[in-house]
Amino acid sequence: MTRARALSTPSVIAPGSLAASPQPVLAAAGGLLLRPWADGDAPVFLAAYRDDEIRRWHTRRPLSEAQAREWFAAYRQDWQREKGAHWAVTRDGGEVLGRIALKGLNLDDGVAEVAYWVVPAARRTGVASGAVGALTAWALYEIGFHRLELDHSTRNAASCGVATRSGYVMEGTKRSAAVHDDGRHDMHLHACVRGEEPAGP
Repeated sequence: MTRARALSTPSVIAPGSLAASPQPVLAAAGGLLLRPWADGDAPVFLAAYRDDEIRRWHTRRPLSEAQAREWFAAYRQDWQREKGAHWAVTRDGGEVLGRIALKGLNLDDGVAEVAYWVVPAARRTGVASGAVGALTAWALYEIGFHRLELDHSTRNAASCGVATRSGYVMEGTKRSAAVHDDGRHDMHLHACVRGEEPAGP
């Protein structure tokens, strides 16, 4: 079904252009490969959400491997519906080191949101920055998004560092914008605009 539109300008990204092809596998620096989630990833996905640091910043968590597989099915639907794209961050397509996603896709305005986490063993090794860099290059220059946003708790210094190193400029603070286990947090808003980011990771 074609969605009804009443815009005075054309969409930045033509509706249907994403879903017309399978979700891609993206190569990143350091031998990283971003690939769609597979049902066999459910154990490591569930284990990641049992890590204290990931739980600190993510209140939505799978409760079982079966639920993780349900999430993967929803991720595949997100791609088909052009609502989002979700990847496992892996070492050469095998060992899962983290997650990265493009959410809240607004094809009319060419805007989307980036989200990520990495497992404990992959922290402070460049995995998050490499994944963000690869996703950013694909979204801005292959797909044609104009602006990517990334937000995190003002208390999450590690995520702030990843965003800054990846060329996402901190634009300001969203006051009391998210709920975590310990209450409401202010959120830093970063953004990367096509043509304004540093060249290459």
